Amino acid sequence: MNYESEFIESKSGRWTARKLRMINLSSFIAFHARRTPDRPALKYRGDQISYAVFDARIRKVAGWLAAEGVGAGDVVAVLMKNSAAFLELLFATSHLGAVFLPINFRLSRDEVGYIAGNAGARLLIVDEELTASAGGARTVVLDEAAQLSVTGLASSAAPAPMHVRQSSDLMRLMYTSGTTDRPKGVMPSYDNFYWKSADQTIALGLSSETRLLVVGPLYHVGALDLPGIAVLWHGGFIRIERNFEPEAALAAIAEDKLDAAWFAPVMTTAMLTCPTRHGYDVSSLRWAIGGGEKTPEVRIRAFSEYFRNARYIDAYGLTETVGGDTFMEAGREIDKIGSTGRAIAHVEIEIRDENGKVLPPNVNGEICLRGPKITRGYWKAPEKTASAFFGDWFRSGDVGYLDEEGFLYLTDRKKDMIISGGENIASSEVERVIHELPEVREVAVIGLRDARWGERPVAVVVLADGASLELAAFTEHCRARLASFKVPKQIVIRDSLPRNPSGKILKRVLRAELEAAE
Repeated sequence: MNYESEFIESKSGRWTARKLRMINLSSFIAFHARRTPDRPALKYRGDQISYAVFDARIRKVAGWLAAEGVGAGDVVAVLMKNSAAFLELLFATSHLGAVFLPINFRLSRDEVGYIAGNAGARLLIVDEELTASAGGARTVVLDEAAQLSVTGLASSAAPAPMHVRQSSDLMRLMYTSGTTDRPKGVMPSYDNFYWKSADQTIALGLSSETRLLVVGPLYHVGALDLPGIAVLWHGGFIRIERNFEPEAALAAIAEDKLDAAWFAPVMTTAMLTCPTRHGYDVSSLRWAIGGGEKTPEVRIRAFSEYFRNARYIDAYGLTETVGGDTFMEAGREIDKIGSTGRAIAHVEIEIRDENGKVLPPNVNGEICLRGPKITRGYWKAPEKTASAFFGDWFRSGDVGYLDEEGFLYLTDRKKDMIISGGENIASSEVERVIHELPEVREVAVIGLRDARWGERPVAVVVLADGASLELAAFTEHCRARLASFKVPKQIVIRDSLPRNPSGKILKRVLRAELEAAE
């Protein structure tokens, strides 16, 4: 049974809920392993893994984690690129009742150390090639063989029994760049996962026949949750690519007749311009989810011309909502150009002003969401959690509007978030690092449009009296403290920064001025 609870009648005649344990992620893998043991679940580097084999690996790896001292409620962090081992660890962690923490492998050692320390990680499991970035917890290194399967490390471990979990229990931690100088830990629970999976089933038509390509990084909700492992919930098939390479992605679609995918905008562009793209049969693809920016009509048309049997689905979502809050509906892509679609079945969206008042259609305000797939808040941050809600409505920090039909249009980012190549960059985090330079009096980091990355981070700097700043020294300083994708690629020196009457820097004005000058 995959139910959260069943009701029993006590001697007093009152009905009470008796909690069951079959809410763990490993429960649905075990279900498919019993029914269709030979059905393929995963494929990674040519190794096709059946549901029966995957189920056995999960139990074995869970036993190894237990032998390493991991128990219910403990945090298991991974600093890994995509692999079969990544999913073994995710499901094994859930099997034990522990909490899974995927960390962005592009982060610096300082950033990884902060996240692992803030989360209180019991263990940090890291790919061998990423050990230089590991810090903040006891570390286990996976070589190339272990990335194919962790069971090689678990040869002496006994398979572990499943631990009881409830729907409200914490399933994962997902750290997201915030508006402060440090990232925040989002707390997806089991009910968040199952509700989002049910909603995506309705919106996308997921089934046991779904064959998903995963080329985005699995630490990101796009690859892991949109729809990601929800495909395994149905007994479907996932092909995992370690890194995104446009030609390899096209070859994977052709080889395994894949019919579904999530692509960051930069990935879509790379495939549509790949010189060898016409050498692959991609007719099996039925849909690909995009999003994170306003998709121009030219890209939608180019996608449809190449992937002739597929549709490009614009979407809007957040780490805090496990992704995928709106999807563009079939046939509306052009007449609703610029929209990210309408809300899924169990998500409500309202546009509110800064005081929480609901705004009418076609009026810009903060995008607020409510529904059972939305996080309860942020890890060890009650003040940030409280400020993120209007009652039970989550405040996205994004600015947009709904039209009369309920289609959502994203117009600005209240949190000054930059999205470059599908990665979120908090401008204030970058500004904190730049402010450490004695040559800098003031700085504003903004995102400018970029044909390849969607946006690129640019630093607008006011220098201290008599100071000068060389790009090489600036870059070296930032690279030592930030992930490379967060480092501004350009410095603009200004005598002053535009501000409103209360002294707040007007980044929208800066963006408009710099874009006009390009």
